[in-house]
Amino acid sequence: MNTYQTREAVPVEETWRLEDIYESEAAWQKDYEQVVELTKKLKEFDGQIHNGGLLLNYLKLEEEISFVYRKLFAYGMLQNDLDTRVTSAQVLRDKASQLGQQVSAARAFFMPFLLGLEEETLKNYIEEAEGLTYFEKDLYEAYRYKKHVLSKEKEEIVALMGEALAAPSKIYGMINNADIKFGEVTNDDGEKVELTRGMFAKLIKSEDREKRKEAYKAYYKPYVEQQNTIASTLASAIKNNVLTTKLREYPSALEKALFSDVVPKEVYENLIQVTRDHIAPMHKYTEIRKQLLGLEELRPYDLNVSLVQGVEKEISYEEAYSLMLKSLEPLGEDYVSTLASFKEKRYFDVRETPAKRSGAYNMGVYGVHPFVLLNHQDDIRSLFTLTHECGHAMHSYYSSKHQPQISAGYSIFVAEVASTVNEILLIRYLLETTEDTQMKKYLLNYFIDSFKGTFFTQVMFAEFEKLTHEKAEQDEPLNVEIFNSIYEDIFRVYNGEALEFDEEVKYGWSRIPHFYRPFYVYKYATGYVSAIQIADKILSGDQEVLQNYLTFLKSGSSEYPLELLKKTGVDLMKPEPIQNALSIFSDLVEEFASL
Repeated sequence: MNTYQTREAVPVEETWRLEDIYESEAAWQKDYEQVVELTKKLKEFDGQIHNGGLLLNYLKLEEEISFVYRKLFAYGMLQNDLDTRVTSAQVLRDKASQLGQQVSAARAFFMPFLLGLEEETLKNYIEEAEGLTYFEKDLYEAYRYKKHVLSKEKEEIVALMGEALAAPSKIYGMINNADIKFGEVTNDDGEKVELTRGMFAKLIKSEDREKRKEAYKAYYKPYVEQQNTIASTLASAIKNNVLTTKLREYPSALEKALFSDVVPKEVYENLIQVTRDHIAPMHKYTEIRKQLLGLEELRPYDLNVSLVQGVEKEISYEEAYSLMLKSLEPLGEDYVSTLASFKEKRYFDVRETPAKRSGAYNMGVYGVHPFVLLNHQDDIRSLFTLTHECGHAMHSYYSSKHQPQISAGYSIFVAEVASTVNEILLIRYLLETTEDTQMKKYLLNYFIDSFKGTFFTQVMFAEFEKLTHEKAEQDEPLNVEIFNSIYEDIFRVYNGEALEFDEEVKYGWSRIPHFYRPFYVYKYATGYVSAIQIADKILSGDQEVLQNYLTFLKSGSSEYPLELLKKTGVDLMKPEPIQNALSIFSDLVEEFASL
């Protein structure tokens, strides 16, 4: 396990080259000052847009500010995520965030102005200023929001409140990444050492049940200790979301979240209902796990250990990258060679270091390139994480290359498709090329566990979000007891009667950062079912689906998400993609049971 005690100890080729954004902090400061000045000019358009030319000038200035601001924010965030304790990085991130509020306030007048125009007037403006055709689709899209846009004065107030509304998420991030200290565990030499997230990911899969239990208890210890503080941050985040929902006159927080993607709430509700209706194979898998582990009582810390032992081997970062590229060959030579170049160009920050942000993500910076954060642990899980994030990175790369700035960013709704197609191609490749029977059993078990984590767990989280927001919307209290009760009830539904509950289970909600991005996690599940359908058709040799999929990766936000997916053959308005995926899960469980 390559966990480094300092940033300096990490090989330079496994670190980001942030100079690709800014050569120095002085260059960052220069752009910062430029945006401050341009923002003042932006404000001067308030009440002064009387023709197409002036409208075009405003929109070009806004896009210029947006281009530079994204680089400013990315640089500050990426620096901060490398070591959340470093004050200078926090300053950059906070200055960028505050500047973002200023930009929002300066352009707060525009949406009320635009929606105050008659459509005929807008049409005339577009005809008289040729460059406005570039912005035309977005201008007309704005009319969809007409009912939800406030007066100019109120929009300015909401923009100024942005930092306060985002405070619960920021506070939780500091608690979770900088302040939380896990309990102690026993290392291989019998010494007590403080648990890290990377160690936990390893130990929770240990064949030694006592080690798993010790790691589980140590991991949950700070969350249980800080339960009231974390409950307050989550309750505040949910209430803030409900407040802005009411302010903007959306029927519900759920429908507000789905509005920009034009996703009917039935897609969300059907996902939960169809999953609940087909939950039996999940329960069967829990029972199989209990039997194969030979346990009188199956506990939560028994849910991650592989049911096929003695086959997992260390996979170096170099080997993981090569394996990933091999598995993605069905996507074509251009895809593979482009992704191969990312490693040489240092688009990745690979290793876990103290106070580095946990987990993994991709951040596409338009006009620069994608940046991928990893906490690589030289195991099969890290191989899959790498492959997953590279799906995001390639999506960012292709969309930025083939779309103008206005439509280069893609919706989160479709984001998880690209990452999960990669994961499915990898698992299918490993299953296909492995001669060792034990390894095949292991991979099949891994596939089932991956399915469980990416689909079932995310649907469970989605249901938790729905229920907690509904309570806030009905002015019911939100506190530790309420969160615990809802989470425990749902956890029982999804995992079945074969599982005995430890006290820590009900605190599971307290360790999920995604709950501070409301109604986000369901997209993992819809992305997963979409990806399974797309990947299996590509592997069957369907060239039309392959070409449509590559076009999808290059499409950014040029169309609404459901329409983009339809072009790959996936229609999420129907239950079939979900039922198809759940049928595959059932087959996997049956196959594993027969082995």
